[in-house]
Amino acid sequence: MRETSTVAKWRSGKVQLPGASAVVLITRLLAVLAVAAVVAAPAQATTLSRMDLDELTAASGAIVRVRCLGGETRFEDGEIWTLTTFEVMETLKGATPSTITVRLIGGRWRNLISTVDGVPRFRPGEETYLFLESRPNGEFAVTSWVQGTFRIRRDPRTGVERVTQDTSGVVTFDPATRRFRPGEVRNLPVEEFRERVRAASERGVR
Repeated sequence: MRETSTVAKWRSGKVQLPGASAVVLITRLLAVLAVAAVVAAPAQATTLSRMDLDELTAASGAIVRVRCLGGETRFEDGEIWTLTTFEVMETLKGATPSTITVRLIGGRWRNLISTVDGVPRFRPGEETYLFLESRPNGEFAVTSWVQGTFRIRRDPRTGVERVTQDTSGVVTFDPATRRFRPGEVRNLPVEEFRERVRAASERGVR
């Protein structure tokens, strides 16, 4: 698979989302921390071209359930990058190593913070389903950022697991209806989510 299309045009300020025809404008907030002051540029909301589950599945080389093990930040090619390591617990599509590294733009490096709206962040120990694009160096990127990130929540009383798409803070634009819409997956039982992804994967190979 070619290098992730989500970040391929990031430096020009335009991102062509996988499987979508619309080009959306991504703005970032860069805060420079001094000894006793913080200088920050005002942030604007990111608008992503909406992708449904079929589109996300078709655009992704792998779909996996993972547990976050930790991460690190690097400064490379004039940008701050966050590299997060995950343990793969379940595979719904494709094949990956048992441990993978996901690279995403932004993060904290030394006294600099770079934040891009729409880019997910992860905490050690949390579990998510990720829709992934492979990179030539063996790393992965998340397809369409928060749209390809599905957080898993477990009910402490019943033990039932539910999945929610990680788009609560990001507006998505549906080119078909020309309207802004939230992500389509909210509090979906894990079993139903699995079946929907498998069905979408089967439709994509026919």
